[in-house]
Amino acid sequence: MTEPVIVFDQVTKFFGDLVAVSEVSFTIDRGVTALLGPNGAGKSTVMRMLCGLTPPSTGTVRVLGRDPRRDIDLTRQIGLVPQQDGVFEGQTALQFVSLAAILHGVDDPEAAARGALDLVEMPADDTRKVATYSKGMRQRVKIAQAIVHQPAVIILDEPLTGLDPRQRLHMVEMFHRLGDSGSCVVVSSHVLDEVERFGSRVLVIAQGRLAAEGDFREIRALMDDRPHRLRLRTDMPRELAGALLSAGTAMAVRIQGDDEVLIDTTDIAAFRRAVAPIARQTGAHLFELAGLDDDLESVFRYLVGRR
Repeated sequence: MTEPVIVFDQVTKFFGDLVAVSEVSFTIDRGVTALLGPNGAGKSTVMRMLCGLTPPSTGTVRVLGRDPRRDIDLTRQIGLVPQQDGVFEGQTALQFVSLAAILHGVDDPEAAARGALDLVEMPADDTRKVATYSKGMRQRVKIAQAIVHQPAVIILDEPLTGLDPRQRLHMVEMFHRLGDSGSCVVVSSHVLDEVERFGSRVLVIAQGRLAAEGDFREIRALMDDRPHRLRLRTDMPRELAGALLSAGTAMAVRIQGDDEVLIDTTDIAAFRRAVAPIARQTGAHLFELAGLDDDLESVFRYLVGRR
């Protein structure tokens, strides 16, 4: 059996007293893999270690069986789209992507640059400087320079930022084509709907730890099945709380103040359907129903807590 394209083995990364990544282990093979996690979760640090831009404090990182920090030749097999804008603003798109091709030792840099720009739907003969481009245009130029040398491993950190819906769809399709052709494509995002479009294996990174991994449908099921907390305001909090518990609609309740009930439920859709009929049977008036933990950050906190 061949070794996976990427191997993370008990990797930890410190920045002074800050632990950015903590004992993370995973393997990634060819095709598209998504890194999902909130901002500040450690995704960019993971990607920087994959590219050899920063070494792990402890643990081992291997790309194509080699150390990306020590093996300089390995950089020709890696393409990187950083989250930050890393372009030479005084150049045209063709000049910038051609320079990337030259640095990677491509035989015909201009022809390769034109081909890469065509893939991302950017005009190669545009004479404007990159500094004048919109965020989405600059993002596409960054993607073009990452694929101009046809690398075996493509690392894309939040690559869809700034793109319009049609461009996003085009890029997702292109990532899949690259993965289907044998490249190892790693794409990070903090947006759940973006990752769903990738339709691929997902690694969930939260608070510097690997919180979950698997097929997107499995990850989505974990997120949807987690306990939800809601706040309900009513004129009869004790009576309504008791009725919700008796009906099995809530798994836990807590009275707060004179008119609030905090409710935990594992089936939020069923709860929303049942709460009004139960309130009517109880004679209670409903003033407000609000979710307290429907944000993505709470999802990641739940996944971390499960480990």
